[in-house]
Amino acid sequence: MTHKIIIDTDPGVDDAAALLFAHNHPEIDLVGITTIFGNADIDNVTANALFLKQHFGIAAPVARGASRALARANGPSPAHVHGSNGLGDIARTDSAAGAIDPRPAHQFITDTIRDHPGEITLVAVGRLTNLALALNHAPQIAALVKGVVIMGGAFSTAGPNGNVTPVAEANIIGDPEAADQVFSADWPLTAIGLDVTRQVILSREDVAELAQAGPSQALLARLTQGYLDYHARLGIDGCYVHDSSALGYLVRPDLFQMQSGPVRVACDGVARGQTIMADIHTPYPPNRWDDRPHISAAVGVDARAMRALVLEVLGISDQA
Repeated sequence: MTHKIIIDTDPGVDDAAALLFAHNHPEIDLVGITTIFGNADIDNVTANALFLKQHFGIAAPVARGASRALARANGPSPAHVHGSNGLGDIARTDSAAGAIDPRPAHQFITDTIRDHPGEITLVAVGRLTNLALALNHAPQIAALVKGVVIMGGAFSTAGPNGNVTPVAEANIIGDPEAADQVFSADWPLTAIGLDVTRQVILSREDVAELAQAGPSQALLARLTQGYLDYHARLGIDGCYVHDSSALGYLVRPDLFQMQSGPVRVACDGVARGQTIMADIHTPYPPNRWDDRPHISAAVGVDARAMRALVLEVLGISDQA
């Protein structure tokens, strides 16, 4: 089966790995890259996407997305994780950037879905602002899209919950109003959140082996060094596989255990950014989850098999 996808992304170190995964996997047809503020500002992440497109040899067009959240000021970019330019502060040759699609990301998304009804899967690995804008611009795309897979959220099923606050994951708290709208749309949505992505870890040795596998892999290994240092401060000998896990679900859903239910996103207060799934087996009194569609959230993963898949697709074999 071939999956025709648009990646909505904020490159981003793990985003770079996800782009190479999508480009390399024989069952993925990458038809577009849309950018979104997050791991750096919109100028940097768009330049990063164009830079990676050229260096990885990706043919898909790049469309620039939203520069700010729907209803609030942006928080600071996580320079301590991804570097000030989003790509580990490697030297980026902007002269190699190339042309960008003239349409804003939300327009690119809606046009592409309309042109390929029932064929496009949106894979969103950053803030969900572009998807919310696309829904506002053309609500009918919810019935035309094949599926939506996001890397985002935390559902309290495996260890610590959030990574920005005790309950909130970065992509969701970055624009909670957009996330609540996306979770509430009547389209087939799957969330691959921290419950599973923190179980899949590439080691320093894996990254060192990537550096010897070819030019694309060497670039990925080089920009990942600061990301490894950040994870070392967390006591992890390697780095989490966040964004590539969403693509892993797309091609190997059998590696994941899923849970279904309606989800709301807290938009204010101490729990802002929390993704809260209602237990469908509990007879609650009437509440604000009642009119929401069920989404599917990953609550378990075969971490060893997922790591092996990522290594294979990125271009090296699993020696563990």
